Amino acid sequence: MEEHDMHTQSDFDLAVIGSGPGGFEAAVRAARKGLTVCVIERGALGGVCVNWGCIPTKALLRSAEIFRLAGESSAFGLDIEASSIDLARAVKRSRKVVLLASKGVESALKKNKVTVFQGEATFVDERTLRVSRDGQEDERLTAKHIIIASGARPREIPVLPVDGRHIMTSREALALKSAPERMIVVGGGAIGLEMAWYYHSAGTKVTVLEMLPRLLPLEDKEVSEGLERLLKKAGISIHCEAAVVSASAGDDGIVDAVVRMKDGSEQKMQGECLLVAAGVVPNSGGLQLDAAGVILERGFIATDAQCRTNVDHIYAIGDVRGGMQLAHKASAEAVIAVESITGGNPMPIDDAMVPRCVYVEPAVAAIGASQEDAAAEGREVMVGRAMFAASGKASAYGFRDGFVKLIFDAGSGVMIGGHVLGHGAVELIGELSLAMRLGATADQIASTIHAHPTLSETVREAAENAVVA
Repeated sequence: MEEHDMHTQSDFDLAVIGSGPGGFEAAVRAARKGLTVCVIERGALGGVCVNWGCIPTKALLRSAEIFRLAGESSAFGLDIEASSIDLARAVKRSRKVVLLASKGVESALKKNKVTVFQGEATFVDERTLRVSRDGQEDERLTAKHIIIASGARPREIPVLPVDGRHIMTSREALALKSAPERMIVVGGGAIGLEMAWYYHSAGTKVTVLEMLPRLLPLEDKEVSEGLERLLKKAGISIHCEAAVVSASAGDDGIVDAVVRMKDGSEQKMQGECLLVAAGVVPNSGGLQLDAAGVILERGFIATDAQCRTNVDHIYAIGDVRGGMQLAHKASAEAVIAVESITGGNPMPIDDAMVPRCVYVEPAVAAIGASQEDAAAEGREVMVGRAMFAASGKASAYGFRDGFVKLIFDAGSGVMIGGHVLGHGAVELIGELSLAMRLGATADQIASTIHAHPTLSETVREAAENAVVA
């Protein structure tokens, strides 16, 4: 990073608000193209993903995997006479992983001569930004182009007043030094399920509440129902079509929640903590976008296919833009925005080509259309399935649950959707993403030689199943 003298005005070709995956990618890519670039970051470099999202979550889930393997070690020929779970050490390790990732962001920005302003950005006009930081005089900078990558924050729910100790968001849940005896998780999406799995693995009795009829409601029904069945089998209590009516923490530290169940009855639940994981809202309100004339739609920044707002030189990428709120989508949008700024004509994001992952056990990974999506569009499809129970590699791992499900257009044979439920699913999605990108057919995937024994053989078998069905 280039050090910036306080109280001076600087002009840049590009100013990027936020240093998460999208903002970081945009800044580095633009700098490599010869633009003078600055990044404005109000928190730690790397944004929420690096510091309180993707990276620490996956580090803790790795600990959960170790907890599980230790508990089942005798089946693999290792007898552990005494073992105990130390969440404080797991959290300490996760913060070390975060520090490495954040330092990597800092190093890359410095290497590419990107100037970093630490503070909160607000618009003064369409080309001027004010950077505010507690205890210091505000700075102003101007830029020819601006990319807003300010991300999102957990959604607030009036009946679930977050206190950070007993009723909390994922940020607080990532830092607990001991496992609560009981935890209520509100939200059956990726964040809620990943936290539920982590604490379940640490010995917590976890209850998941989802307002909609099933977990991961936007994923293939067969996958979400299969995951729910396996999580229940593991010991996690799950209630769908359940809504929290009220929740409060007593002086004894116990959270009392009243939940309206599927049948309309109200049930009381208790836990040492309640995790609110019911989605996120965009960080757009504090930017003073009115000063720049930028239009919002339901709180998200409205853009065209090239991530450009209604103000020609201002762009928005990532969660603040809306759509699927995924780090890799934000990075892909950064490429589009920078290419557009530098005179290119990039192809817009195709949501069907964006992979989606949930890092529980068994994991979920998907790309493209679900079987329900295809039916709603009136498309005739071929569907192929293959079970991990038939995989020698899955048996060797000791994780035989789950399946691969591939969906192909019946006329052309081209793959339009791929869904994996099982151990290692998040690593298998790369092949399916490439198949989608290249327009691969069922015959082509089925005839591709896969190494044996591997979990990826199950992908070939699913394609073969679609061909012969």
